[in-house]
Amino acid sequence: MTLFASLRSIVALPLGAVVLGLAFACQAVPPAGSSASDKIAFDLSTLDENGLYGPPDGKRSLDYEFCIPVGDAYAQAVGAIDPSVQLFPQSRGRIGCGEGEVLAIGHTNQANYDTILIELAHLDYIERIQPVDWE
Repeated sequence: MTLFASLRSIVALPLGAVVLGLAFACQAVPPAGSSASDKIAFDLSTLDENGLYGPPDGKRSLDYEFCIPVGDAYAQAVGAIDPSVQLFPQSRGRIGCGEGEVLAIGHTNQANYDTILIELAHLDYIERIQPVDWE
């Protein structure tokens, strides 16, 4: 092993640990007395096993929105939980993301959508997850 390769591995390990640590630091358990499902402003039971709702001949996925703080660590943590999420930093959304927040939109047409939503709701920096009202 060359000196450069040795140094690279010495630096890469702590850097990887820092990035992983930041991702986990962005996750938290909900406060005592509250439930993560209380943050989800729609009824998950209206969705079928594929995350779709509506009549049999017109099923569609549910798009949902929430706000996260600005920052790569938050974006990466949310993206690791929900691969459907797209960020819209120039929009407040109907949910009304404030200064220092980014609008995030995801959808239920994915495997384990219900588990994904509960995991998102467990993040202490996500206050509410509501349906997108596309007009």
